[in-house]
Parts: sequence; structure tokens; C-alpha cells
Amino acid sequence: MHHRVSLSRKIFVAGNYTFLVVLSLLCLLPLFQVLSISFSSSTAATAGMVKLFPVDFTIASYKYILQKQEFIRSFGITLQRLVLGFTINMGLSLLCAYPLSKETKDLRIRSWYAWFFVFTILFGGGLIPTYMVVSMTGLVDTIWALLIPSAVSVFNIILLMNFFRGLPKEIEESAFIDGAGHWRVMWKMYVPMSYPVLATIALFTMVYHWNSWFDGLIYMNFPKNYPLSTYLQLLVINSNPMKMDPRNMAGLLEISERTTRAAQIFLGALPILIVYPFLQKFFVKGIVLGSVKG
Repeated sequence: MHHRVSLSRKIFVAGNYTFLVVLSLLCLLPLFQVLSISFSSSTAATAGMVKLFPVDFTIASYKYILQKQEFIRSFGITLQRLVLGFTINMGLSLLCAYPLSKETKDLRIRSWYAWFFVFTILFGGGLIPTYMVVSMTGLVDTIWALLIPSAVSVFNIILLMNFFRGLPKEIEESAFIDGAGHWRVMWKMYVPMSYPVLATIALFTMVYHWNSWFDGLIYMNFPKNYPLSTYLQLLVINSNPMKMDPRNMAGLLEISERTTRAAQIFLGALPILIVYPFLQKFFVKGIVLGSVKG
């Protein structure tokens, strides 16, 4: 049966598509320009000749960056942080969300734990007390200063807990009848059925650890311990990070401050840009399923 589409509906759809296209261009054009600057010559970048496409195409900036020990070291620290942080965050989220999703005889116990976690969202100790705790526990200038304070994400726990509550109870009960315990039920049944919400939480966790720069700035006393985001943040606000580097003298005509900054910023964002398309299909589904109590 053919349904006639009204004029107002056509206008609404056209307006939606136009808005989304414009919004997408506003997000993508700055990235394209940064990429174009990184592949352009020093003269073209300094003169402001680069718009959306490279001018005097060259990869000299990338060659220079891959020889910088500071960039390689900070990149390695961020990779280490990403692997450890992802494991810790996902593990603790599962261990907290699963028991909170269970129905107990005394609902006051579950409610107390739930409000205990929610309280940490509404109120925090502040920057100075947090730094004092990290300092007194001897975590300053260690990778654990970037992991322990953010090890538990209450938002992720709530998302996962609500998803667990929406799963069919009959599957869990049949497993208990067959002799399975809570550990086996969680790892063998709940986790395989929770891939959409777990992929969403994984994306949140990876983006957080990859992009977080402020904790590296306050918890690390030496630049050699900076993660990549902190290194790039200082690089952006620095007036001229190459002026004291003798390795740049020979290739001064090929690379410049702008081209190397652009190349390092793009390389810093590249891993997330690669991972995101593979997890994006789970993103909306995981958010919706995890935010609605079943």
C-alpha cells in the first residue's frame, strides 16, 4: 500500500539531512585541514596557503616525529595506560554491576550500595584532596596514578547494571539448577549476552584513557612520564617546540612548527579513529539497552 508523504514531512526530512551534513562537515573539516598541514611543506604551512588539500606534498614531518624520543615514549606510556586501564575498568565494572543487578531479600542493602556509587557522581573531594591521596600513597610519577583514581566509572556501572537487570531471569535460573555458580553465570552467560553494552563501555573507556591529559599534568613531575595527550597539550600551547632542537636544522625548509604539530596531533587521534568504526554499530544499541531498566 502506497502512503503519500506530506509536504511538511518532506521539508522536515530535508532539513534533518541538511543539518546533519553541515554538522558532519563542521566536525570533519578541521581534521582534514590538520591532516593537510601535516603533509604540506614548511613554506606553504607558514604562509597560510594550506586549506583542505596539502600544498607541496611531503612526509618530512612524519619522518621527523618518528625520530623524536619524546613522542615515542609518550605514545608507549599511553598504550600501556590504555591496556591496563581498559582491563581494570572493564573488570571492576563487571564485578560491581553484576551483584548490584541481583534481587536480594533485603532491598535496603542493594539500595545503599547503589546510592553509595551515585553519591560519588554528585559530590567529589576536589583536586587538592585527590592529589594528596595520590601523593600520600606514593603513586606520583607512576603509571598507577593515571589508573587507580579513575578505576571505577559509576556511569559505566549503572549502564551495565541496568542491562543485566533486563536479561531474562529464566536463563540464570536454569544455569543455577544445572549447578552453575555466580562466577560461571556471569562469565559464560551474562558477558556473551552483553556484547552491545560492553562494546559501548569499552569505547568510553578507551577514549577516556587515550584523551585524558590533565591527570598526567598534575601527577607527573617529569616530562618523560607524560602520556601522549599531556605531551600534545603542552606541544600546542608551547610557542615554538622546535627552536632548541638541533635535529631540525638540516630540514628546516621541509618542516616547521605548524607541520610537526599537525602531524603529531593527527597521529595522536589516529588510533581512536581506527577503532571507533568497529565499535560504532554497538554504540546506540548499547546506550539504549543499558539506560532502560528492564
